[in-house]
Amino acid sequence: MTLATEVKKLTDSKPFYAIAGVGDFAAEKLRELPEQLQKLQSRRAELAKDLPVRARGYADKAEGIAKEFPEKAREYADVLGHRAVEAYEGFATRGRKVVSKTTGEAALELEELSEAAEPPVATPVKKTRTTKTQS
Repeated sequence: MTLATEVKKLTDSKPFYAIAGVGDFAAEKLRELPEQLQKLQSRRAELAKDLPVRARGYADKAEGIAKEFPEKAREYADVLGHRAVEAYEGFATRGRKVVSKTTGEAALELEELSEAAEPPVATPVKKTRTTKTQS
């Protein structure tokens, strides 16, 4: 198979678009990270002060959660399967948009480059008639 056929097969697959969508989503979240870290750092003292009280509360809840765990685990597994399908579809849709935008921009760049790289068209040279003069 030719490389073009392989690329076409790849770009027609939903996993390709899902991965592109995940990459775009990750890049978006990474851009938000510095702002979120700054907010957390400003709340650090407040969070540390409440930590012992919260820890005791969580310890009390842990026993109740452990008893309900098997039933809750089945419920979460069902919900997780549904959410995974939704996320996959969402990332595939997002990836299609990213790839479409990127390939559109790339196509425009290639078009501009090809126009700039075209050699200038030569104007035809008109032949002038020369007459021989006899001496």
